[in-house]
Amino acid sequence: MQIKYICPFWGWQGISADDFIDRVIDNGYDGVEIDMPSAVEFEKNFLNTIETVRRKKDLIFIAQQWLPPTGESFEEYKQRFSKRLDHLIILQPDFINSHTGKDFFSFDENCRLIETAMNISAKTGIRILHETHRGRFTFHAYGLLPYLEKFPELELVADFSHWCTVSESLLEDQEAIIERIIPRTGHIHARIGYEHSSQVNDFRAPEWKQHVNRFVHWWQKILDQQNKKGKKEMTICPEFGPIPYMPTAPFIQQPLADQWEENIAMMEMLKGVL
Repeated sequence: MQIKYICPFWGWQGISADDFIDRVIDNGYDGVEIDMPSAVEFEKNFLNTIETVRRKKDLIFIAQQWLPPTGESFEEYKQRFSKRLDHLIILQPDFINSHTGKDFFSFDENCRLIETAMNISAKTGIRILHETHRGRFTFHAYGLLPYLEKFPELELVADFSHWCTVSESLLEDQEAIIERIIPRTGHIHARIGYEHSSQVNDFRAPEWKQHVNRFVHWWQKILDQQNKKGKKEMTICPEFGPIPYMPTAPFIQQPLADQWEENIAMMEMLKGVL
């Protein structure tokens, strides 16, 4: 099975689409993952650049669905959610990574959102995966299980760093639950979190070795499961983020690591161990 490494656009707002994609290619990534900005001109340039690059080589395009919080009802959120997915479908990504629902919506409400996504996917042929993330219906490992039982076809984007923070642990006592979730993972966000935050200051520091080993263990299990299913390709996005995900020095707000360098380092490390 081939592993394709994806570069996150997160943290690079303000750079042109051309410059970003050039940087992605120059650094050896196989694709991009982007929460598309609302600027029409940027979106147009991004799609044109992707099309131009694809005439010469493969480049994976993953669209993110993320909605900023507002004081809205569930029905208003559902309408905004559906509208955003419809727009992303028009862009023709390889698949969509959706931040779906809310941790305070009821089970039935979140199920209605999942059904909305599944209906859009069935009509268009574009896969919609749901990221494991704080604040979403996927915010906790055990709480996710009823959704997986109700929707056997539901696919996930694994970002287990959030669950470590929510549970204040490395999920040592939830291994049986994680084993049930791993087979449903179709895309990996490779970020190292710890018991009190979803992003360590610099994963290369020796004090985080235990945490790195734990996450690599999970990612290898995901790859092994997908390989057994006969999947030919898996995508991994090193996803260390900018401030405020990136820890900073007090008062001066200086980031403690370089986001771009850390994601490159994660990609290079994974190429050597997975």
